[in-house]
Amino acid sequence: METVLLAVGTKKGLFLGRRRRSRPAAEWEVTGPHFPMQAVYSLCIDTRGPRPRLLAGADSSHWGPSVFRSDDLGATWHEPSRPAVKFPAHTGTSLVRVWQLHPAGPAAPAVVYAGTEPGALFRSEDGGETFDLVRSLWDHPQRPHWGAGYGGQAVHTVVTDPRSTDTLMVAVSSGGAYRSSDGGASWQPRNSGIRADFLPDHYPEFGQCVHKIAQDPTDPDRLFLQNHGGVYRSDDGGAQWSEIGKGLPADFGFPIATHPRRGSVAYVFPVNDGSDRYAPDYLCRVYRTEDAGASWTALGGGLPTEHHYGIVLRDALRTDDNDPAGVYFGTRNGEVYASADEGDSWRLVASHLPDVLCVRAAVVG
Repeated sequence: METVLLAVGTKKGLFLGRRRRSRPAAEWEVTGPHFPMQAVYSLCIDTRGPRPRLLAGADSSHWGPSVFRSDDLGATWHEPSRPAVKFPAHTGTSLVRVWQLHPAGPAAPAVVYAGTEPGALFRSEDGGETFDLVRSLWDHPQRPHWGAGYGGQAVHTVVTDPRSTDTLMVAVSSGGAYRSSDGGASWQPRNSGIRADFLPDHYPEFGQCVHKIAQDPTDPDRLFLQNHGGVYRSDDGGAQWSEIGKGLPADFGFPIATHPRRGSVAYVFPVNDGSDRYAPDYLCRVYRTEDAGASWTALGGGLPTEHHYGIVLRDALRTDDNDPAGVYFGTRNGEVYASADEGDSWRLVASHLPDVLCVRAAVVG
């Protein structure tokens, strides 16, 4: 029987949820914590191979950051004897944490990218067991001028093009979005139209505090972006961005996710800007667009109706590859919600967890 696996990274460990794919109303079985007392900032469920591989970027306050892997759906975990992600000595820097673990497309079945703090990109060609620094981005002349978001300076988003293994995009907090069309040999900023209200020039070439980017499943050139102020769409691979936040109660927020199969469908969790960083009107609501941002619908069926003070971080809202698609989010007050009907209704999967930092979900054997 196929299973939906839900991985939840928190400030103090990893939790795994399971339910039968054929029983969307079934109760979730949640286990954990794995890696207790380690903050899990990044997760990957890689289903491209003969068996799923789980990767977890965990951060121990004693031992430092590491990338763990499991080939048995989390029953056992392996940590390499030498760091999987490590800055070369000549860079004069060291790894703070791994913010993103992203499997490339099926045309590159062993390639996994890691985005890190300090802001850098690493590439693995063995399924996430070892990684090498992508020197071209690290040596980019604009990198020394990148800022740092409230959570630090990090490459926190990687988007790969399913049509070409040479095309990929990254987002940096706070450096903006960068695109490569030659496999990472060179990088160009892709921030035209994105605001940076905290800078003297509100529309600079780079330096925006992009929070997350998600790719449309039917048109890889269509991208959705949640910025530090503003929700955007690009129809040309990031060359130009247009605001699509009209109809949302706030255009600030951290995550953005797309449907796994339906084009023009995206999800956000709005948050008030720097004034208080709570959800508008203290309502726990996901918003969905089904027309590429022309309109938005609040999705609250099954979510709390009373005042709610948890927000959703940039990697804590995701969809799975089920049909109909599952949608998941976790909050900073330790709640995890799941929808088995594309956001129309929600169920509480877990509560009273530590701060939820990231979620991933996929159908596995």
